[in-house]
Amino acid sequence: MKIQESAENYLETILILKKEKGMVRSIDIAVRLGFSKPSVSVAMKNLRQNGYIEMDRNGSITLTDAGLQIAEKIYERHTFLSQWLIRLGVSPEIALEDACRMEHVISSESFSALKKHVEGTSKAESEK
Repeated sequence: MKIQESAENYLETILILKKEKGMVRSIDIAVRLGFSKPSVSVAMKNLRQNGYIEMDRNGSITLTDAGLQIAEKIYERHTFLSQWLIRLGVSPEIALEDACRMEHVISSESFSALKKHVEGTSKAESEK
């Protein structure tokens, strides 16, 4: 299923905040992303209507299975790509920015091939 890049970013942010804080609210997302509370509220409404998140009476946000699947995919790509770029000599700041853009456009096939290649290269280097 193809969803918008902004929705992927919100889902990834929810996943990261959940890992860091244990509980996620709209205000946490707004602060992390530097967006206004009304903008985040609209995005949360859309994510909820599309079945990616649930919100309880206290405003606590949780990912549904569908939302979690997308968030984990994007987070894995972001982590892998940024670490790979840093190992190649790219500054951490640029690596994080580039990984954030790349994670949304790289196909599953290309990402899998790249990951397999990098992991194979790393394994071969450590066996030397």
